[in-house]
Amino acid sequence: MINSVSSFNNIFFIGVAGTGMSAIAQWLAGEGKTVSGSDRYFKPGEYNETKEKLEAAGIQCFLQDGSGITEATELVVVSTAIEDTVFEVQKAKQLNIPIIKRSELLALIAKSKRTIAVGGTSGKSTTTAMLFNILEFAGLQPGIICGAGLTSIIKEGKIGNAKTGKGAWLVIEADESDGSIVQYEPEVGLLLNVDKDHKEIDVLMDIFATFKKNTKELFVVNHSHPLAKQLSQNIQHDFSTDLHTAAGFTATDFKQTGLTTYFKINSVEFKLNQVGKHNMENALAATAVASQLGVDLTVCAQALQQYEGIYRRHQVLGYKKGVWLIDDYAHNPAKCAASIEACKYIAPKVIAWFQPHGYTPTKFLRNDFVQEMAAVLRPEDEIWMSEIFYAGGTAVKDISANDLINDLKALGKHAFFIENRDDFFAVANPHFTDDCVLLLMGARDPSLEQFAQTVWADLQAAD
Repeated sequence: MINSVSSFNNIFFIGVAGTGMSAIAQWLAGEGKTVSGSDRYFKPGEYNETKEKLEAAGIQCFLQDGSGITEATELVVVSTAIEDTVFEVQKAKQLNIPIIKRSELLALIAKSKRTIAVGGTSGKSTTTAMLFNILEFAGLQPGIICGAGLTSIIKEGKIGNAKTGKGAWLVIEADESDGSIVQYEPEVGLLLNVDKDHKEIDVLMDIFATFKKNTKELFVVNHSHPLAKQLSQNIQHDFSTDLHTAAGFTATDFKQTGLTTYFKINSVEFKLNQVGKHNMENALAATAVASQLGVDLTVCAQALQQYEGIYRRHQVLGYKKGVWLIDDYAHNPAKCAASIEACKYIAPKVIAWFQPHGYTPTKFLRNDFVQEMAAVLRPEDEIWMSEIFYAGGTAVKDISANDLINDLKALGKHAFFIENRDDFFAVANPHFTDDCVLLLMGARDPSLEQFAQTVWADLQAAD
């Protein structure tokens, strides 16, 4: 019976290269467990950077052929994407090896530590990273299991989405999209916001209400967000960017100059080498929690001034010929709007490109995408979209990204559809000025990183 982290020592991950899976695998390896795994992206004789970094962390990697699962394997971990028909799952069943979902394993890990779970529909990865950096700077030696790689950890030659700390605290990103957040029983729960994202608002509110109920000690919410504040436990524990609230932690005096933001939290001055009011709000959330764990506000400010960001979250790829190229993971209406808004402080023109993912989610969020994007686009700004990313399966292709573009055109916006993203740079190039931002947005598609690098190469080579 697997009921605690101490119940097993030899673990095998099916799909170990996935962001969520690799983070837990690395954390467990850091705890001294024997960890191995397979992935469909591991091919014979073919270099794989994730595989190399996993093996450097002491995680043995196999082809997805069942060879890594033996009678010595005590636990097999699967993600929601791994179906029962997968050969390795069948082999584990034949050997009577317990099989557990990634979220269930993370819940067991959370019970083994003093855990801070970061929830909300936007900003989870960034806030998780910021809070980890503050606690680490303060000498608390925390651990982290995150949905994205931290630049500071990537620089150590690692994937960057996990670190096993020697201290008592563990900071985790808690996902609501698959409902797994309700499995966690953290000591501290943090709720950033509640926006329509794959699920209706009433469903999300039920999920986050359960998250609050399961939090053992401190529950902290964002009073700047009307739905989140409905779940407040104690307003003095909470945070806000609205001076008219009585929240215990308030951010004021926001100013963005280029790629740097300045603000105050409870009159203490903060400087952040990240853009946008949304990142001020993320920093405020992380500071509110850290302060209530005993970290002085001035220490929080010092830590965040050194914060280096996370992978594909407003990641600046370069500056060439008057164009700033920025790559971002934004993929829901609120995130896309915040990403575009943040770029307006950098240059007088923003050219945003977006690749929606999934036909059902895009159809579900169509009106929200159009309204939120339209609200932040200035007369000189442009929005471009390529066709919806299709990951396979039985999805009904009853909507196109061009439908959203036509909706935006009807609202008077400069909106353009470029079906094949490989054609984007050549067609958009004449639209670039000598003082603009080219913002690339999208998620779920593993080739987006390479696409961004290709655009950067094209920009450097362009006349």
